Amino acid sequence: MTPRAADRARYDRATAHLDAPVAIVDLEAFDANAKDMLRRASGKPIRVASKSVRCRALLERVLARPGFAGVMSYTLAESVWLARAGFEDVLLAYPSADRASFAELTADPKLARAITVMVDDPAQLDLVDRAREGEGMEVRVCLELDTSLQLFGGRVRVGARRSPLRTPAQLAELARSVARRPGFRLVGLMAYEGHVAGVGDAVAGSPLRSRAIRLMQAAARRELAARRADVVRAVQAVAPDLEFVNGGGTGSVQHTAAEAAVTEIAAGSGLYVPRLFDNYTSFSGRPAALFAQPVVRRPGVGVVTVLGGGYPASGAPGADRLPVPYLPEGLRYDPQEGAGEVQTPLLGSAADDLLIGDKVWFRHAKAGELCERFDELRLVEGDRVTATVPTYRGEGRTFL
Repeated sequence: MTPRAADRARYDRATAHLDAPVAIVDLEAFDANAKDMLRRASGKPIRVASKSVRCRALLERVLARPGFAGVMSYTLAESVWLARAGFEDVLLAYPSADRASFAELTADPKLARAITVMVDDPAQLDLVDRAREGEGMEVRVCLELDTSLQLFGGRVRVGARRSPLRTPAQLAELARSVARRPGFRLVGLMAYEGHVAGVGDAVAGSPLRSRAIRLMQAAARRELAARRADVVRAVQAVAPDLEFVNGGGTGSVQHTAAEAAVTEIAAGSGLYVPRLFDNYTSFSGRPAALFAQPVVRRPGVGVVTVLGGGYPASGAPGADRLPVPYLPEGLRYDPQEGAGEVQTPLLGSAADDLLIGDKVWFRHAKAGELCERFDELRLVEGDRVTATVPTYRGEGRTFL
């Protein structure tokens, strides 16, 4: 029996009493992935990206492990909810235009202590001030640096379009704006190198493309390390009491941790290890989050149909955004139908061994987005479900 076949047998036994669709997290794999992330971080604390987890119980589980510290949230409303639930260090990773949540933040000392908001434009400070009722609480602020690799005088850009702030002078100028402004305190700097951390460099069947990605990422790491160090020096000249410099992502933990200017790493997807993280030379993890759909039809030889399953991930549309049939091994989508809204045909010799009611296990393309489809996660240890915990959706929270 292959390791994957053994996992399938465990998951089937653990969930034999449950009807599919069902989502699980294998706690042994989850904990092993957390341990490996800490190894790669080489002693620097890891801030957990909540959008990649979207389950309070599992956020609490990983944060109870020494070496993990703080949450990186994705909306201000989520930040407020987490802080009210007892999370004491919440960094909002994206600027917000949520006036109601800003009013709540600036009126509550507990929230103001726990939450740091992201800024890359003075207009975002204006929005906070307009939301205040009276003087309000001092707001903790983090500045974001654009990490993209720009070549040929900026005519070629590699990386996400995030912050407009790129140079030490630009970051220092905004730092001065924050320092001059009553009601705000600059405490951090963030730079997320998604073109390094979130792009696999070992694309199956594409050796030339893989080599090109590795060359690009090596150049991007060199350029960003030098520029990030310069930016940190420039910002610290304005705000010498800067509390943290955040960088990284699951795919670049060890590279970012090696930079002296960085004080903490952000990562989250590496806990679940979705399918988009299969193609990396820098690390390998164990798939921890899976979902099962039931076989409901057997249309012919070498074909079964499962209920639903069309759960595409965000990003540029493509086959890599679809969940992948994982267990049993040897199943694939019908190219004329793909992953369907209400039914999904699957092809392959493994289909002939499946009966009506059997489970087919899938891996989602991205990490936390799976939790937008399920109200709860069944936590598996060995061949038993030992707990059932709500996702954000299960707690009635859909922040985006």
